[in-house]
Amino acid sequence: MKVAICDDNKIDQDYVISLLRTWAQLTGRKLELYTFTSAEQFLFQYAEEKDYQILILDIEMGKMNGVDLAKELRKENKELQIIFVTGFPDFIAEGYEVDAIHYLMKPLEQGKFLKAMEKAVIHLKHVEPVILLQESGEAMRIATKNILYVEVFSHSCVLHTTEEHVEYKTSISKLEKELGEQFVRVHRSYLVNIEWIKRIAKTEVILENGDTVPLSRRKYNEVNLAFIDYFKRRLETQ
Repeated sequence: MKVAICDDNKIDQDYVISLLRTWAQLTGRKLELYTFTSAEQFLFQYAEEKDYQILILDIEMGKMNGVDLAKELRKENKELQIIFVTGFPDFIAEGYEVDAIHYLMKPLEQGKFLKAMEKAVIHLKHVEPVILLQESGEAMRIATKNILYVEVFSHSCVLHTTEEHVEYKTSISKLEKELGEQFVRVHRSYLVNIEWIKRIAKTEVILENGDTVPLSRRKYNEVNLAFIDYFKRRLETQ
């Protein structure tokens, strides 16, 4: 889970990090934590990386405050879960205008913070996962559920979706990390969406739409285990 903390107070920032680590330990979740000291700094990084899932955001900061940052983000991103943390109650109404999950007053209470994080996770479960492809000043959003498999092609990757084939200049290792546990590496040149796997043969993977993808011999056991584990977890959460 990719979490950003945007706060110009280093002490407050460190305290939020400690609370997040406590939450991760209690819930068994893995976190990628990124810190920013201004709204402008976050926006600069966000232009390159739009896959943050939770933003813990201070309000009183430099030239651009947290509410203005949230309004800017909401112009194109409705999925990002925003938790406001502040020492000032004046912006509560504006905070909820941008669909903030919670508005927490400083000094933060651990119990309330942990509840806010759980609320954010619940909301994220109802958000359709997407991958954002950015190239030559253009951006494209693709729902991960519609990606059948990814194939390495020259210096690019081709995303085979239910509707089209999209070529994108990136490495398959980077896409594997971005797409997450729903996808499994079946060959050095192929990444497959487990949701679309119909059958696993000795040398190939057969997809629901009839497509076949080569399966590396050394990957056979790993792919089988990933397939079984994935659907076991799905059944447990139903």
